[in-house]
Amino acid sequence: MNVAILFSGGKDSTMALYNALEAKEDVKYLLSMKSRNDESYMFHVPNIHITDLLSQALDIPIISAETDGIKEEELKDLKVAFENLKDLGVEAIYSGALYSTYQKSRIEKLCSEVGLKAISPYWHVDELEYMRKIVSLGFKIIICGVAAWGLDESWLGRVIDDEAIDELVKINEKYQVNIAFEGGEAETLAIDGPIFKKRIKILKDKKEWHLDSGVYIIEDAVLEDKL
Repeated sequence: MNVAILFSGGKDSTMALYNALEAKEDVKYLLSMKSRNDESYMFHVPNIHITDLLSQALDIPIISAETDGIKEEELKDLKVAFENLKDLGVEAIYSGALYSTYQKSRIEKLCSEVGLKAISPYWHVDELEYMRKIVSLGFKIIICGVAAWGLDESWLGRVIDDEAIDELVKINEKYQVNIAFEGGEAETLAIDGPIFKKRIKILKDKKEWHLDSGVYIIEDAVLEDKL
């Protein structure tokens, strides 16, 4: 089946891509929705500009569409993007939705209206098992935004490994933070993994912290050959 991935570069959309490839789907495109609004309800914002580089690293064409990121209004922009993909022969959209009914229901509704199949391969997955799986598969995921109790500035730019997951389990016990960040507790970015043809090398970055939340911004990055 010809498919496209709703792709932010974060761990969940990257895992959706991984699942599609494992299922032997013909992944024609990545679809990156670039929101001008940091408070978008639907779309990942931190480091969304890196998706173009990720497209090259993954060797999969990317289609980017801009949106003002206004609640509900942004769905019109997504529908247009879906219509364009349909015209290009795409039959299904994969997304990285885990527990967000808000996101999943709207993607499914738009896909239905356009005539596409909607697939969320990790819907209601066990969060801890899922995070362990990401690490065990060899994906290198960094945290590029935090907004939850227990997650301080030291988490910005940190690679998610088993030690980090162990800490997240303890933070969850104390603050009920979703271990997979599905409540918006953190944003992530994949920079390497088993499906990557090349890895992302970060050359310049910065952290911005505001009282109890912050972002990790990649200012410059290049592709690096894998050994």
